[in-house]
Amino acid sequence: MPRPSLGWAISLVAIVAVFLTVKFYFGVGGTGAGGAGGGPGMLAGAPAQSYAVKTLDGKTDSLDHYRGSIVLVNLWASWCAPCRSETPALEQLYEENRAKGLVILGIDQGESAAAASAFAREMKLRYPILLDEDQQYGRAYAAVGLPTTLVIDRTGHILRGIDGELSLAQMRGAVGPALAAKAR
Repeated sequence: MPRPSLGWAISLVAIVAVFLTVKFYFGVGGTGAGGAGGGPGMLAGAPAQSYAVKTLDGKTDSLDHYRGSIVLVNLWASWCAPCRSETPALEQLYEENRAKGLVILGIDQGESAAAASAFAREMKLRYPILLDEDQQYGRAYAAVGLPTTLVIDRTGHILRGIDGELSLAQMRGAVGPALAAKAR
């Protein structure tokens, strides 16, 4: 019976080490719609980080500006297929709930103002879009990929963090309890 080569054994050890590192660091097993585990799901209860970034019209805005509202933060990019797929549901959720105090804050990750503007026009978005060219929000919110969604309460604390595309029903479920809670 041939013996495995030393190179094969080293490769196997390296693969296991990478898997365990990723599992430990990111909590692989997925945050999905459940919001548990690593990635943004691990931030529940923490204060939401805020950074001053540009808007599509060149002004400066930040998450802190929306304190007192329930905010669904959606980190996205126009090249991201799941981001494109979930965007109509985000717009519908915004239209259904903005009178109840829901703000959807779309934060483009790393693209130019031209690319983000073209996407917003194409999708007919009415909710605020921020341009995070340095991807500060993505790093602060442990975004493993795009889209990444966070629900922020009226006091500026993270209620849920979710990696991956969401359906309209999942979005409603994520923000529903926060919208139902009375403002303090």
